[in-house]
Amino acid sequence: MNGDSPVVPRTDRPHSARMYDYLLGGRDYYAADSQAAENALAAAPTLRIAAQENRKFIARAVRHLVLDVGIRQFIDLGPGLPTTENVHQVAQEADPEARVVYVDNDPIVLAFGGAMLEQNERTTVVHGDIRDPLAVLHHPRTREQIDPDEPVGVLAVAVLHFIRDEDDPAGIVRALADVLAPGSHFVLSHGTADISPQAAMGVQAAYRSHGVPLTLRSKERFGEFFTGLELIEPGIQIVSEWRATEPEAERPSCEDVSWYGGVGRL
Repeated sequence: MNGDSPVVPRTDRPHSARMYDYLLGGRDYYAADSQAAENALAAAPTLRIAAQENRKFIARAVRHLVLDVGIRQFIDLGPGLPTTENVHQVAQEADPEARVVYVDNDPIVLAFGGAMLEQNERTTVVHGDIRDPLAVLHHPRTREQIDPDEPVGVLAVAVLHFIRDEDDPAGIVRALADVLAPGSHFVLSHGTADISPQAAMGVQAAYRSHGVPLTLRSKERFGEFFTGLELIEPGIQIVSEWRATEPEAERPSCEDVSWYGGVGRL
């Protein structure tokens, strides 16, 4: 990938990005991924709804940042495999000049993402590890797209719950907030066991049994990720409720989603 060191994919082990693709009804996964996802679905059959609502949350948040805030550059940490309404599609529909950098460590995500974006000069895919956010920010291809002196929209959606406590997920956000320009925004979402504890803990156990380090966190713990940021209205909500555009009667229950979302301003 334009100078990035090649990484050999492990298709015999499930990967969170490919499991997410399976939950969204995609086709770019392997047997290990579908098996692990089915085990999680056995514990929480509405997990597909949660994944779909998270995608809708991303689209609403990105449109808000482009149309209402005026942000024109984005870094998407751990985006997973290309699907419907990807960040660059939402952002560039609102403003064709918007620039997007996707960051992932799964070689299959890198390959599919790179192929999809081959003709899009304002979007790139970078091989990087979310646990080393400054290396991501200083990657030469990130610097081609992102002006650090201008506000940036940073997305870490459905990814921080795959970061163990010892790897300090809140510190990932803090490290970027310390160096990005004022006016930058952080779009975060995270699984929780607050609402449906039995089903959620079953999902966590299923992921962990396949070697995927899922850690569900409470609203209070999730709120710590926004330390030093100003939460914009309506604050931390279940993702299906955050600035929802669908009538309440048409939205899934909070129990069926069980993912928090929020947007913080630097």
